[in-house]
Amino acid sequence: MAGAASTVERIIERLATRRHGVVTRKELLAAGLTREQIDLRVRKGLLIPVYPGVYRVGHRAPSVEAHAMAAVKACGHGAVLSGLSAAHLLGLVTTPPQRPEVTAPTYHRIKGIKTRRSRHIERTWVRGIPVTTPARTLVDCAAELGDAELARACHEAFVRYGVTPEDVEAVLARRPNAPGAGRLRRVIHGDSEITLSALERRFLDLLREAGLPLPQTNRRVGSYYVDCRWPEHRLTVEIDSYRFHQSRHAWERDREREREAYARGDDFRRYTPRDVVEAPGRMLPELRALLPHRRQRSIFRS
Repeated sequence: MAGAASTVERIIERLATRRHGVVTRKELLAAGLTREQIDLRVRKGLLIPVYPGVYRVGHRAPSVEAHAMAAVKACGHGAVLSGLSAAHLLGLVTTPPQRPEVTAPTYHRIKGIKTRRSRHIERTWVRGIPVTTPARTLVDCAAELGDAELARACHEAFVRYGVTPEDVEAVLARRPNAPGAGRLRRVIHGDSEITLSALERRFLDLLREAGLPLPQTNRRVGSYYVDCRWPEHRLTVEIDSYRFHQSRHAWERDREREREAYARGDDFRRYTPRDVVEAPGRMLPELRALLPHRRQRSIFRS
């Protein structure tokens, strides 16, 4: 009996290890366990029910991944994490939703899960968890995020996954009536005045105080989004916050962005938090030499 029990535990452990400590009744039965063996381990607390037929294996403090995996498995074959849950797992937003969101080919009503039905699901995998692609996730979340939050999510999608406006438009072509589609288009195509950080807002405040014209912000120009650009003055400025410029990939991307600016005939300047916050007196004279001194209204279109 002890040998049989040990074999059962090894089967459960093998299944759970590949699935963030989450297994389903169907998977356990397919692996050779009997209903009685499963029910016994539920009574002993070795299998902890999360949703009908979905269990955590012996842990009461699950990870984000375990929560996500359990919700997806509860919704059956073809299901993926979606909406704000997908945005959180992908790193596009920082705050998790109150309950997991899952999209599946067939409709499910499961207590504790926000479910959606979709025949066409753009999917990828994050740490072994099926999830909507970053572009599809932006479309699904557009109506639920404020303008600044949506802009940050789009920026994260570009920085982390290389998502382009064309990627988002391809999803919108299949979902033309998606809630928030108009707002999302304005953000990804640069038709909304967006600042992503307190550092950028401080930079714009300094320009206003100095009577200098305001730039377009966070617009796609060529292959990249740029922080600030004055197209009529052929000037591009990047505000290098520490958060987005630490990795080798970010460093190489910054160099490519700079080369593109010069290739299109722009002058190019790069400013750090110290330039903007601690020593703007050195930055502003340089900008005065590059821009008119008179105050102008913000420019939203090139």
